[in-house]
Amino acid sequence: MAFSDREILARVIECEAGGEGETGMKAVACIVMNRVQITYGEYASLHTIRAVVYQKGQFVCVRETLYGAQNLQNIYNMRPTGVHYNIADWAIAGNRLNSLGFALWYFNPYSPVCKANFPSNVGRFAIRIGDHCFYNPTPVYATT
Repeated sequence: MAFSDREILARVIECEAGGEGETGMKAVACIVMNRVQITYGEYASLHTIRAVVYQKGQFVCVRETLYGAQNLQNIYNMRPTGVHYNIADWAIAGNRLNSLGFALWYFNPYSPVCKANFPSNVGRFAIRIGDHCFYNPTPVYATT
């Protein structure tokens, strides 16, 4: 059975940010939706949640194997609850976290410090939420 976009988003929210609280989960949902809506750069041709989430190499939680080993924390093993579906619905309805800007990337630096720029200078640090650093696109991103 193929997952709906809503189901995919709820599963990504749980998998990528389930331990980051409501704001962290909303931030991940915003990243996905920002990528769906952007009209330039490498994500411009991805117009659905499914296309964004399944774009190769973007979300660890979509991979069933990671570094040659089975990745048990993947969207196929998630069991979203009402909280995850509510956040997915919130994001799909067009809501965003103002503090996030139009961020397109996030990662856990496993450090108390977020780097000023996302790799290749395509992103500039916007905010840290929980363990994750979030980045807004720079003019360099438009050339990707």
